[in-house]
Amino acid sequence: MLTAMPLHHPAARLACLALVAGMALPASAQAPADAPSPLAPELGERIASMARDGARQMSSAPVRVEVEVGQLDPRLRLAPCAKIEPYLPPQAPVWGRTRIGLRCLQGSKLWNVSLPVTVRVYSLALVANAALPAGTQLVAHHLGLAEVDLAARPGLALRQTGQAVGRHLLHGLAAGDTVRVTDLRSRRWFAAGETVRVTASGPGWRVVTEGQALSAGIEGEPVKVRVDNGRMLQGRAVADRQVEVLL
Repeated sequence: MLTAMPLHHPAARLACLALVAGMALPASAQAPADAPSPLAPELGERIASMARDGARQMSSAPVRVEVEVGQLDPRLRLAPCAKIEPYLPPQAPVWGRTRIGLRCLQGSKLWNVSLPVTVRVYSLALVANAALPAGTQLVAHHLGLAEVDLAARPGLALRQTGQAVGRHLLHGLAAGDTVRVTDLRSRRWFAAGETVRVTASGPGWRVVTEGQALSAGIEGEPVKVRVDNGRMLQGRAVADRQVEVLL
């Protein structure tokens, strides 16, 4: 049995707004005329707004959102329902190809089905100006800016040339492909034994100190450090001789 996320949760709110105009429930699933309907024309813009909010959590760059709502399985024979609750199934992504759950809460026979939805989130990002083989060390003329679908595949899309120049490609890119963090070889920010700057933070506070790396600092990977008071902390390598710890 699928469970609903709290409706104040951003992902769940996004799911609740996914029932845009044009979605067709089978005739047997239509709510009575006097029942509240989840199908409202303005919901298309509201789901786009929620997707933009999600994008702003990753970057302040403006985005353009397109939502494509699929169809319920035509073989379904659903009993009439006076109240339908949409929700995001656990582990379902908010962007890209996903599914929205529809659950009947008031009817002669309760049911629970899912509806395919595709959310495309477009923004300016770096792309390859030409086909580039694996191992290529990127230089400025390899890169251009274009509007791309951030949700098209996993990995954070890079937006600034400086984020990619000097890096080596982990695998080849075709001309026009988006350059993502996952396309680049991880950088080694420091070696085991080096002194590093450790930043620890939590809600409403931030502490900066120095420590000794107990292992090599590979970009984005966990690393253990021993700080001045002898305590060992685990964080992740984020820059040259810099470790971030979230408590």
